[in-house]
Formats: sequence, structure tokens, C-alpha cells
Amino acid sequence: MTRRRPAPVAPASPSPPSSGLFSRTYLAATASFAAVMFLTGFAALAVMPLLPVAARDLDGVVLYPLVAGAFVAASLLGGVLGGTWADRAGPRRPLTVGVALTVVTLLVSATSTTIWQLALGRFADGIAAGLVAVSINVAIGQSYPDHVRARALALMSACWIVPSLAGPPLAGLVAAWWSWRAVFFGLAGFTLLPAAAAVLLLHGRGPEGEAGPSPDARGSSGPVRRPALSAAVAVSAAAALTQYGVSAWDVRHVVCTVSGLALLVVFAPRLLPPRTWQAGRGLPATVLLRALTSGAYFTLEAFVPLMLSTARRVPGVVTGLAFTGAALAWAGASWLQGRLQDRVPRYWLVAVGAGVMAAAVALAALCVLPAVPAATAVSSMVLAAVGMGLATPSLTLLSLTHAPAGGQGYASSAMQTAQNLGQTIVLALASALFSAVSTATNSQLAPFAWAFALLVVPVTGTVRLASRTRTASPEREHDSEPATTACPAEPADER
Repeated sequence: MTRRRPAPVAPASPSPPSSGLFSRTYLAATASFAAVMFLTGFAALAVMPLLPVAARDLDGVVLYPLVAGAFVAASLLGGVLGGTWADRAGPRRPLTVGVALTVVTLLVSATSTTIWQLALGRFADGIAAGLVAVSINVAIGQSYPDHVRARALALMSACWIVPSLAGPPLAGLVAAWWSWRAVFFGLAGFTLLPAAAAVLLLHGRGPEGEAGPSPDARGSSGPVRRPALSAAVAVSAAAALTQYGVSAWDVRHVVCTVSGLALLVVFAPRLLPPRTWQAGRGLPATVLLRALTSGAYFTLEAFVPLMLSTARRVPGVVTGLAFTGAALAWAGASWLQGRLQDRVPRYWLVAVGAGVMAAAVALAALCVLPAVPAATAVSSMVLAAVGMGLATPSLTLLSLTHAPAGGQGYASSAMQTAQNLGQTIVLALASALFSAVSTATNSQLAPFAWAFALLVVPVTGTVRLASRTRTASPEREHDSEPATTACPAEPADER
């Protein structure tokens, strides 16, 4: 009698662990990044209404444009520093320094005795913000698989909702009841302990870089070309000069504007991927579209409130509602793109977002007609924020996908630089056109019409060029499976 051997029993495969944003695997990272973004947003937004008051108190109103522009100019430098540092040593260290520097800069601003010290504090705060923004993007790219990153970026946008709603009113109340210095001191104290806890949590997470960039497009942009620190310093100085120069049209301001733009033309390309201005496919086009969308949105955000308060004479509360609605719309659209990434290619979301922004620009332009209700301009800001909520996280995800091996910090730095350059250049051009039309006509609304007309160029250009940002493997743009070559549990080598 033949003895039959029992068939081998296949071992039961363990059920894969949950890989959601708040799963056990990623909860520490998610909590850390959300805490840092919340604190950074609160510190950044709460001080904005106080800067004119501080400038007046320090007898430096004439230098207010320099104070206001120092933050954006310095964030260019901070972004380059953060990107280079993150590629060499991982994002943890620049993120720690950025968070600590935020507290220091608040104390520098709080103790200001001159307008120049306040400008220095804002400049240092810009460096800190650049370090934090780039490091967070790199950390997200290294900490989450591809199908979780979109939702992580949506959460980072949502972390700005409460600061945008509560920060400015609370700061205004404290300044009215006490002083603007108390706001800076209070923010420093409020930020110190939670920031220290977030940094300790990050240090307890173990080695850097669990889940590297998606391999399907890696290397599509060629080898990493590290930007020189001298070029970053020159571009930061150029941005500050340009923003100061466009505030008036006397000889000194014209010289500053021309000098700043000349420096930008010479040095800005050195901080960006090759062929960025030619919209080369992959990372160059992605970086260019970040500049175009950011420049259009923040210029619209600058001119719509100005039109409401000067030409249309609406109450200040209406303008405040515009910013509140825009913050909520941006976060909501960002949440939506995180849910759509499995169904819609990311470059489509970029094109749709830019198309929504084009409609917002047209809506704002309609408001120069006296028969159109002024509240329509408020809806234009909200609509533009919807477009940015769709486009900005999608462009960030595409930049991480297009980043060459070992170059996520470089890609994030280029995106941060492009965002600030777009704001500087588009706002400067719109301001120059606004000033020229204001001088040539007595109409209060005509200058706004020309400024809004200028914004049609970057938003329609984004729609037209969005397909250049698609990955080498289009199907992976909406693939919900994580990259198989990078296991979240296996640490990568520090760079």
C-alpha cells in the first residue's frame, strides 16, 4: 500500500500592515510634520498685520517695503540651503535648524529698537521658513510611499487653516490691548515647547528616508546640479531690491528695480534646473509652472484687496472674509486632489487648477466695472485658491517623482525658488504696469484692469504646458500601489 505524503500547506501570508496616513507605520511622521507646519503657519500669518504698526512705531514707514519683502527674499536663500543640506544629510537636520531659528527670529523682531533690526528679524525668519518648507517636502517624499504623499501634502495645507483664521485676529487683539512686541514674544513662547517636542519626535523616528522617490521617472532630469551659495545670496538680494524698488517711481527706486531685475536675469537660472525657461519636459517644466501659478495667485491676492479697499470702498471685514474663504478653499481643494490622485493623472490636475485660476482672473477683471457687485471680487480670490489647491500639491508630487536619484532636496529647493521668483517677478511686472496706468489716467479702476489682464499670461501658459510635467510612465501618475523598490521599513543611506 502506497503511503501518500500529505500535500504541503502553504503558509498563510501575513496581511499587509495599514499604510494610511495615520496608520501605526506613519503616525509619528504625520504628527511631526503637521505640528511643524501648524506652528510655522501660525508664526508667519499672525505677524503680518503687525508689520505696518511696528514700522510706524520704529519710525521706519519709508522702509516698510524692505521689511515686507525681506521674508520672501530670504526664503529663496533658505530654500537653497535646505535643499542642499537635505540631499547630503537627510531632511531632519535642516528641519530642526529651521524650527529653532523660527523661535530665535521672533525674539529678534520682538526686541527691535530700529527698523533695520526688524528687517533683519524678518530676513532671518525667511531663511527659517525656506529651510522648513523644503525639508518638509523632502521628508514627505522619503517617509511615505507614492500613494500616501498626496494626502500628506493635503494635510500640510489643512494645517494652515486654523492659523489663517485665528492668527491675524488674535494678534490684532493682543497688539491693541498690549503691544505688537507682546505678539512676537508670545509667539516665541507658544512655539518653543511644541516645536521642541516635534523635533524630539523627529529624532526618535530612526534613520532618514524610508521610502525614496518613485523610480519610474528617476533620472529623467539628468544628474543633480547643485546650486552655488553665492548665486542664492545674489538672487535673495535681487528679490529684495526689486520688491523695494517697485514701491515708488523716483530715481532711487527705479535704479533698485533695474538692478534687482538684472541680478535675477543673471543668477536665477543657476538655481533652477537646466531648460526651465524653455519648459523642458519633466522637472524643468514642473518648476516653471510652479513659478507661473504662484506669481499669478499671489499677485491676484495683492491687488484684489487693494481694489476692494481703495476703488470699491468696501468694509475691511469683507476683505478679511476674502482671505478666510481663500484659506478654506485652498485646503478643501488640496484635500480633493489627494482623493483624486488614484483616478486622474496629476498633470491633468495641474491643468484643471490653472483653468480655474484663469476663470478667477476673468472674474476679478469684471469687478472693474462699477455695475458688478464688489463681492464678486471676493469670490475671485476664493476661486483662485481652489485652483492653487489643485495645482500646487500636484506640482510638488510631480517634482518629487521627476527628482533624479539623490536629488529630492534639489528638486524641492528648485520648487521653492521658483515659487518666490514667480511672486517677485509677476508682482513686480503687475506693479509697474499698475503704476504706469495710474500715472496716465485719472481712473481708479483702469490700473486694476491692466494688472489683471497681465495675469492671463501665466495661467493660460500653465494650462498649455501642463502636459510637459507628465511622468515617463503615465499610468503611474494615478497608480495607487507604492513603489516596490523602497520598503518603508528599510532606511536609506544618508546622503
